[in-house]
Amino acid sequence: MRGLSERTLRRDLAVLPKAHLHLHFTGSMRHSTLVELAAEHGVHLPDALVEDWPPRLRATDERGWFRFQRLYDIARSVLRTPEDLRRLVHETAEDEAAEGSGWLEIQVDPSGYAARFGGLTPTVELVLDAVREAEKATGVGIGVVIAANRTRHPLDAKTLARLAVRYAGRGVVGFGLSNDERRGRAYDFEGAFRIARRGGLLAVPHGGELLGPASVRECLETLSADRLGHGVRAVEDPRLLETIVERGVTLEVCPASNVGLGVAATAADVPLRALYEAGARIALGADDPLLFGSRLVRQYELARAEHAFTDAELAELARQSIRGSCAPDTIRDRLLKGVDDWERA
Repeated sequence: MRGLSERTLRRDLAVLPKAHLHLHFTGSMRHSTLVELAAEHGVHLPDALVEDWPPRLRATDERGWFRFQRLYDIARSVLRTPEDLRRLVHETAEDEAAEGSGWLEIQVDPSGYAARFGGLTPTVELVLDAVREAEKATGVGIGVVIAANRTRHPLDAKTLARLAVRYAGRGVVGFGLSNDERRGRAYDFEGAFRIARRGGLLAVPHGGELLGPASVRECLETLSADRLGHGVRAVEDPRLLETIVERGVTLEVCPASNVGLGVAATAADVPLRALYEAGARIALGADDPLLFGSRLVRQYELARAEHAFTDAELAELARQSIRGSCAPDTIRDRLLKGVDDWERA
């Protein structure tokens, strides 16, 4: 009877308490907000961001990545005023609450906004102020990950790391490294991550998405990654995967974006089941809902539909996301209890 009910009962994934650890700032924007702000500020949007949304993407070649980055930059350009930025953060927190996410770690590269908002430091303070307002309004706890860009000079990354450390304990919880991993090796940014680690921040670089196991290994050995953005290509190297499991490194797996960028042909080809059964800790993430067209619950739905995850296994994925987060103990304990209640319901 227990096995039968497990197969037939499908609990509501939107009320499963969870943490969201892989969400980019501009990419968290609602599509409707993008269209409204573009009209308000006179920004022309290409068809891929209007009638043909979500765009058809493939970033496994240089041309495809350039198109992806161009669409992202256009989307970022509609954020013209502090009120626009506050709106984005508030709506993102509302969406997270609706998805059952009680803790969010949102990743931002302040360099992309600094010219518009008075510099790096004022931009970070604006983001943190918006985060505090959104937390109060929605009840969702939010930590900020300041991320360096692989395509920029490593000295820029050190500047961002020092800035991130300045706000450690005041809303900033981690230091990341994003953008095309084919254009910036992890070891070039070791100095920046050393600064961040000494300042008590979590190391959360991207790796193992567009490049294979060697990129993952660099993030582990050179940057001492606590979590890995994506990391799915580690499945290609069993010994490397064993190391990830032994060290307790959490992989931020984003099924929809893996398909959207051509890393996997279909959601069923994302090695989620293989990683899970190997013992890897996994936190499902939506990456950039604005460009991939789906938010956090959809990632859990894909795990259920494409990889036959039972509700007990989905509950364990939620627990792993919470345990891999920087959430305060009070939030962590509340969310973990909520997962237990969801599973018993």
